[in-house]
Amino acid sequence: MKNIVKVPFALAILSLALVGCSSKGGIKVEQPKPNPLPKIQVTQGLQQVFSTSVSSSPKDEALHYQLDQHDGVYYSIDPDGEVIAFNGKSKLWKARPAKTLSAGVSVAEGVAIVANQKGQLFALDAKTGQLLWQQQLIASVLSPSLIQQGRVVTIANDGTVYAHDVHSGQLIWTFRIPDTSFGVRGYAAPSVIDERTVAIAASNAYVYALDIITGASRWQRRVAVNDGRGDIRRLVDIDGAPVVIGSKMISVSYQGQVTVLDVSNQKVLWSENASSLKSPAVDNQAVYVANANGHLVAYDLYNGRKLWENDELAYRTLSNPMIFGQVLVVGDYQGVLHVIDPTTGRITGREKVSGGVRTLRVEDNLLYVATSKGQFSVWQNR
Repeated sequence: MKNIVKVPFALAILSLALVGCSSKGGIKVEQPKPNPLPKIQVTQGLQQVFSTSVSSSPKDEALHYQLDQHDGVYYSIDPDGEVIAFNGKSKLWKARPAKTLSAGVSVAEGVAIVANQKGQLFALDAKTGQLLWQQQLIASVLSPSLIQQGRVVTIANDGTVYAHDVHSGQLIWTFRIPDTSFGVRGYAAPSVIDERTVAIAASNAYVYALDIITGASRWQRRVAVNDGRGDIRRLVDIDGAPVVIGSKMISVSYQGQVTVLDVSNQKVLWSENASSLKSPAVDNQAVYVANANGHLVAYDLYNGRKLWENDELAYRTLSNPMIFGQVLVVGDYQGVLHVIDPTTGRITGREKVSGGVRTLRVEDNLLYVATSKGQFSVWQNR
């Protein structure tokens, strides 16, 4: 069996910046200089409601750490192996299931799930932190699991999808993503299509829809293409989880396209060239993509027409964008959260966190921010 070669992002961007050879015969890569922070008139802002710090995550690893919340309790993950539960600013419990952790934390159905690069999957009691079960997978895990319908769905870095019983840890089913020769390091986290169906995005530019109870394949669809020359230039990887709104699933690929798919019949409604390793943001009117070059682009959700493009944040290593109430938010490598008017693309505010912004999530009208320096914070609209 041939395993997928998941290459670091630094190698993947060679296709964007090959400029010659060094004196030792290697490839010299020139990174474009990030744009300076644009001058803005602040008219909108965010208010922080919770913050905690853990160990910094490895600089070049595509780890998708996240803060999660369940029944008013916040759960954080530390790369050094700790999981901590907070009620407000008070610690409820602290557990250390392993010496290191690389993925999580996901909390639902009374269980907190984390994993590591040794392929160890851990389930902790969400109320006490007690270890409920542990399973050994074949390969490392770099993205959070999905807990749904009594299943814990996890993607290992060799392309195997596992579903375990959330309470017992029993393995229920597995699904093997077809081998591809190259992919950007890490897989997107599983995402929900509907109550019974989970979406798995892969390095071969396909999305697989699996029955979450049985693991049976319901459908599969290619959502991106690339005609470049050579393995790196042809690399088309969906590294950001697809977003589902109503009957539409929106995905964006690296060196590929942003694509809107009708999940009822798997027909592509529209597709436009784009390149991103991040999930898009979506509202009822538009799709928002943070491209690898730092340009933010908004497309009409229904026909793909470009609504606006903002290049003020070029090469600032943007996070995934998120719709948060009436604004669009995106983070950058300096820990700046940019607040943007989604109708015009104009930057209307900014806030600061510690470390480069890795991931943004919105749950229950709160914005969850995770950074490379190990800061997790929660924000509300002012």
